[in-house]
Amino acid sequence: MSIRVVVIGAVALGPKAASRCKRLLPDAEVVLIDQGSRISYGGCGIPYFVSGEVNRVEELQSTPYGAIRDADFFKSHKGVTAMTRTRCTAVNPAAKTVTVENVDDGAVSTIGYDKLVLATGSSPNRPPIPGIELEGIGPATNLDEAEAIRAEAASGKINNAVVVGGGFIGLELAVALGDMWGIPAAVVELTDQILPNFLSGTLARMAAKDLTDNGVSVYTAESVQRFEGENGRVTKVVTNKREIPADLVIMAAGVRPNSRLAKDAGLVVTDRGLIVVNEKMETSDPDIYAGGDCVTITNQVTGKPGWYPLGSMANRQGRVIGSNIAGGDERFPGAVGSWGVKLFEQNAAGAGLTLESALREGFDAVKAHVEQIDKAHFYPEKNLMVLELVVDAASRRVLGIQGMCADGNALAARVNAVAPLLSRGALVEDISNLEVLYSPPFAAAMDIVNVAGNVADNILGKRLNPMSQEEFERRWAARADKKDFFVDARVARDAAPMLDKYPDDWHSIPQDQIAERLDEIPKDKEVVLVCNTGLRSFEAQLNLDAAGRKDARSVMGGISSAKRLGIDI
Repeated sequence: MSIRVVVIGAVALGPKAASRCKRLLPDAEVVLIDQGSRISYGGCGIPYFVSGEVNRVEELQSTPYGAIRDADFFKSHKGVTAMTRTRCTAVNPAAKTVTVENVDDGAVSTIGYDKLVLATGSSPNRPPIPGIELEGIGPATNLDEAEAIRAEAASGKINNAVVVGGGFIGLELAVALGDMWGIPAAVVELTDQILPNFLSGTLARMAAKDLTDNGVSVYTAESVQRFEGENGRVTKVVTNKREIPADLVIMAAGVRPNSRLAKDAGLVVTDRGLIVVNEKMETSDPDIYAGGDCVTITNQVTGKPGWYPLGSMANRQGRVIGSNIAGGDERFPGAVGSWGVKLFEQNAAGAGLTLESALREGFDAVKAHVEQIDKAHFYPEKNLMVLELVVDAASRRVLGIQGMCADGNALAARVNAVAPLLSRGALVEDISNLEVLYSPPFAAAMDIVNVAGNVADNILGKRLNPMSQEEFERRWAARADKKDFFVDARVARDAAPMLDKYPDDWHSIPQDQIAERLDEIPKDKEVVLVCNTGLRSFEAQLNLDAAGRKDARSVMGGISSAKRLGIDI
């Protein structure tokens, strides 16, 4: 028997659900409704269109074989009717109808459904900041906005830009403006770090340094107080700490779910405005499905409700919804929140919990911070990668992984190897023994992922007595107090520049000479061991432990991480 399926929203999840359903139920009447004129596009590609890496905006709306996914495409290729420039104003579950309004002429009509899909997505936050109505201020969430920003950047009239918000889109747009167009940009973030809840404070600081080294000013723990302008256009952003000149302001201060239709229809919605669905992506009404940015799903690490406004998530959920409407029994069990962001010289990526978020969730969490070359050390082309593995000390369960590297593909490969294990309760030893591809052009024989597991195991086993980079920085800054004894465990030639610069505070004792030079290390001071990445300092710590010196600590990530952080050494 033929059914009518109505899908509200046609950007990511909606088209996927509609196409999947029609593929499995060829006799079904499937209707896509969207208030925009352009549908089914890759919104996450907007920063790369602004930067010029994607040449034409149509590429974000095209298939891999070049067809534009417009209303005609869905009719001819998918058998789906797409109603663009049409806004859904109400859902009536009792009558199983939706009320729609033509955006252009205001005509109102009612459409019946057998199954309904809410793919209403999210909208950018627009805080009530004085002056926000000035010209030159706006978000970058759809293709029209993307074209406007790129046209502004290309005009040559923009001398200064400000991005409000230090999340993924905000950082990518700041990079796009600076890298392609040479426009000085500033990022203003309300919290005390960029990429809050996605990167640890350590890695966030490394990411901020990559931005500042390339001309982007980063202001954290600052709130925008007002926008000022002349002749109706913005000229200045005033925060609680400074005034920043701005000819262009991009609002990237997060998003909120578009759940008004669901709430007004009596569906269950959380206090945050997220639509509640089960694993089949059914709402509290079994004939209404929802997914994407507007729903809450399970965080598979914490077991609590989570929110993941990501295009990849929406596409996978759309397939589940389309299958289930067609009579299937597919499940979407939740997510761990895998992500990645391209900066200037560096890329950042991660999945699961950071150390800070794990502690907030009540875990007895620690992190293993590792620096290692991403390929075999003898292979000529290689990059240093930093990974942080977050584990629960009580259970040894792995809670998250984050990292940074100049080679984004290499970093993504490591995160992607661990991410699927997070939902399965993987333990530290599962990461230590994880089988990953080995070939010198791609990885070392003992891959950095395995090393991260080994370091975590050593921390939990009390073999490694680690010192964080932040503590190292504090102790180094207080070196005049003479409470610590800093030992460089690298070979003498590598330690020489530091020894020359700080002859009274820096001491060169290579790791292989520790045992025979114990008398050079004072017994009344704590020993801070440093090397390039943390391996030799750990071995030096073991040497001291064996000699009965239990007061030595090894700096995780060594000099390499200190340089990434911009620590003054």
